[in-house]
Amino acid sequence: MDWKPDWGLRGRMVLTMFLLFALYIVFVGALAATRNWFILPFVGVFLLAQFFFSDRLALYSMGAKEVSEEEYPELHGTISRLSQQADLPKPKVAVVDSRIPNAFATGRSQKKAAVAVTTGLLRMLDRDELEGVLAHELAHVKNRDVMVMTIASFLSTVAFMIVRWGFWFGGGSRDRQGGGIIVAIAVSLVVWIVSFVLIRALSRYREYAADRGAAVITGRPSALASALMKISGNMENVPKDDLREQSEMNAFFIIPIKSDFIGRVFSTHPSTENRIERLRDLEREMETA
Repeated sequence: MDWKPDWGLRGRMVLTMFLLFALYIVFVGALAATRNWFILPFVGVFLLAQFFFSDRLALYSMGAKEVSEEEYPELHGTISRLSQQADLPKPKVAVVDSRIPNAFATGRSQKKAAVAVTTGLLRMLDRDELEGVLAHELAHVKNRDVMVMTIASFLSTVAFMIVRWGFWFGGGSRDRQGGGIIVAIAVSLVVWIVSFVLIRALSRYREYAADRGAAVITGRPSALASALMKISGNMENVPKDDLREQSEMNAFFIIPIKSDFIGRVFSTHPSTENRIERLRDLEREMETA
């Protein structure tokens, strides 16, 4: 496998982490200035939990169950072979019982990674298409962008939780602590918006990088392009309740869950049409090489 580092992705990851770190310092400083000290231990504990248990938390939140080779021999065999081709340790394998055809990778490092697929995806795709999707997820692990997205999503999650639940901790009172909570909520709202934008900007580029990585691993860009067309087309047939239940994991899915205009504007992914066109360009390049 002729794997070439994607310096565009690496540069974006470094810049995103630097900006998020600076934002984190401002965030913690603003919370400390409000003298609501109880928030800071919560932030620290949440950070440690997010970093060390990110793979388990992601799998749990999606209802994913880690499966053995006896339960899914073909899936394990495919992931083992693709992992060898990508020069990666074999990740944990999990399955989500869901009609939504999708897949995602999670974990703080290449050795702690997990790849999950839905039962809807397994039923829909043929062998080559499934290999393309799994290679795409392994490319995320190879590029180490799963770890960056996990850390990046931490700040956004904490800020959102403070915005959502801050008034339960005194925001409705008129004393000094209540005023501090209101300031904390206002700062958290700004932090959440900025981190939201940074995550979206990185996430869209990393999908292109993972598509290219999948093409290198399998040697068949057309297989992933075919899978993307099938998955995207089938999303319209999935019940809206199922879509809402899983939409919070959008940044980690191979195809985002989007149901309206706003969802498309703030999507974590580039359009499926653009991804397919780039994969077709790669196919032509490989044929002439």
